[in-house]
Amino acid sequence: MSRSPIIFDRGLLVRRRRGAAASGPVTFLLDRVAKDFSDRLSTILRRFDLVVDLGTPTDALRRELARADAVGSIVAVGPLIGRPAPQIVADEEALPFRDGSLDLVVSALALQFVNDLPGTLIQIRRSLRPDGLFLAALLGGETLAELRQAFAVAEAEVEGGVSPRVAPFADVRALGALLQRAGFALPVADVDRLMVRYDSVLALMHELRRMGATNALVERRRSPMRRATLMRMAEIYSERFADPDGRLRATFDIAWLSGWSPAPSQQQPLRPGSATTRLADALGTEEVSAGDTAGR
Repeated sequence: MSRSPIIFDRGLLVRRRRGAAASGPVTFLLDRVAKDFSDRLSTILRRFDLVVDLGTPTDALRRELARADAVGSIVAVGPLIGRPAPQIVADEEALPFRDGSLDLVVSALALQFVNDLPGTLIQIRRSLRPDGLFLAALLGGETLAELRQAFAVAEAEVEGGVSPRVAPFADVRALGALLQRAGFALPVADVDRLMVRYDSVLALMHELRRMGATNALVERRRSPMRRATLMRMAEIYSERFADPDGRLRATFDIAWLSGWSPAPSQQQPLRPGSATTRLADALGTEEVSAGDTAGR
């Protein structure tokens, strides 16, 4: 049986999140995502009696959901980071729920750091009751592409090689495929791009530290960063990603995932060949068989 590669140092990630929580975290991304969760759930006309908030680093999402009439009990599950503590201390990769026990599982900006995302999605799907919903937001796509590019060029120039400095983030199409592989019905994946501007790249790195989102890759370089590399990286970032007013752009792609636990009451795709209306009739065009050549 193959095992998923270990990409993230999960213990280090938890320690860094604890440090961020103790020093005063930067939460603007989480606060925005939590508000978007509320908006997305408001369009679903049904009630979720038992909800699990999986791994969200703060209580922002739970505070938003607590205002929703369609949400009942909310249970916080995740590693012990700060206050308020989760009600169930558990790793996102090892869920402590029996099959078919939950109505809704949500997660905000946490699942991008699990090593076995396919396995975690399968566990979530199994924990949901029939017609239960999974809704998550995680960093994906081109998140911090500017910082990744600037570090790579600077290290190649100054040190003659490149080490992983910024975590890899999954493409939204790959995430949608993972939902299907995990057995979710009606899977949907979309992305919301947020462009944030900073006075300097050092200000960006300071905020990432206060998000608990600095480098936790297993293959990270253990030696301290050279000052020359840092200064050259800052120069490259300013040269390539500055707006006319001198402020620097940083991309954050929020990948949204949703899927339902299969149930007989859900909409089902039609069987091939069962259509009663021709597409050509609906479009008002002439049908051309595959064996004929259409006139030019």
